[in-house]
Amino acid sequence: MANRFGHNHLHAHGGFLKEDLLNESIDLSQLSEDERWRIEHQRLHARHRGHETMHAWMVLILITAVVVAQLILVEWKKRHYRSYQRVSLLGMWIIPVLVSLRNHWWRFIIIWAIFTILTCIVVSRGLQKPISGRTPRLVYKWFYLIYMISYGLGVLGYVVVMLTLLGVNLMFRAQPQTWLDCGLMCLFYGLYYGVLGRDIAEIITDKMAATVGYYTPTGIPVRQLEPNVCAVCGNKILVQNNSEAIVEKTYKLACEHIFHEFCIRGWCIVGKKQTCPYCKEKVDLKRMFCNPWEKPHVFYGNFLDFIRYLVAWQPLIIAGVQFINYMLGLE
Repeated sequence: MANRFGHNHLHAHGGFLKEDLLNESIDLSQLSEDERWRIEHQRLHARHRGHETMHAWMVLILITAVVVAQLILVEWKKRHYRSYQRVSLLGMWIIPVLVSLRNHWWRFIIIWAIFTILTCIVVSRGLQKPISGRTPRLVYKWFYLIYMISYGLGVLGYVVVMLTLLGVNLMFRAQPQTWLDCGLMCLFYGLYYGVLGRDIAEIITDKMAATVGYYTPTGIPVRQLEPNVCAVCGNKILVQNNSEAIVEKTYKLACEHIFHEFCIRGWCIVGKKQTCPYCKEKVDLKRMFCNPWEKPHVFYGNFLDFIRYLVAWQPLIIAGVQFINYMLGLE
C-alpha cells in the first residue's frame, strides 16, 4: 500500500520512477512540455547506453571530415576559383530549396521563386550582345537593392535577437520564442539572399564588363579607354568637376581613371571587385569608403563569404559523414 501510495504521489507531482521513464506506453501528449522533454531525453540515453565507443568514432569521423573538406575547399578556391565559384553558387541556389520542399516550408519556396524569376530577367539583360548602355546600371541597381535589403534584414534580425536576450519582449508582453523566431528568420533571409545576390552579381559583372570591352578578366582590354568614358558602363562622363554635378558625381581612382560614382561603387560593393576595371590597379577601399557609416558594408561583405560555407558546403559535408557512418555500420 505504501509503495503504491508513493508511486501515485510521484505521478501526482510530475515525478517519475526510472522504470516509468523507460515505459514506452506512457502517453506523452498528456504531459507538460518539460516532463515530455525529460522523458524523451532519458529514453534517448537508455537506447544509446553502452555505445560510447561507437559515438567516439562518429565524432572522430565528423571532425576529420570537416578538417579535410576545409583543406580541399581552400585549395580548390585558390587554384580554380571560377569552378569553385560556380559550384558554390549552384549549391547555394539549389540545396536550401530542396530542403524546403522536403519540409514543406512554402514561405521560403515562394520568396525563392520570386527572387529567381526577377534575377533571371535581370541577368538575361546583362548577357545580351550587344549590351545596352543602360543595362549595367539596371543590373547594379537590382543587385544593390538586394544587397541593401539583405543588409537591413540582417541588422534587424540581430537587433531583435539581442533585445530578446535582454528581456525587452517582456515590456510588450510577448513570448520570447516569438521574438526569437522572428529575429532568426530575418537573419536567415538577410544572410542567405545577401550571399546569393553577391555571388550572382560577381559573375554577371565580369560578363557585362567584358562585353562593354574595357575590361577582361585576364589580359589586355580590347578597347582603348577615352578620357570622358566610364569603363564600367561604357557611357560618357558628362561632368568632370563634382562641384558642378547635379545628377551624379564622378570618382577618380589612384590610377587616375575616372568613373561614375554609382558605377565604381557597384563594381566594388556589388561585384566584389577590388581593382580598376581597366588597368587592374588595386582599389583602396578604405579611401573609397571614408564615411564611417559606409565601412560596415565592407565588413558585412566579408561576413557573407563565411555564410556561403555554412549554407552550400556544410550540408554536403554532413551528408558525406552520414554516408560513411552508414557504410561502417555506425548509428
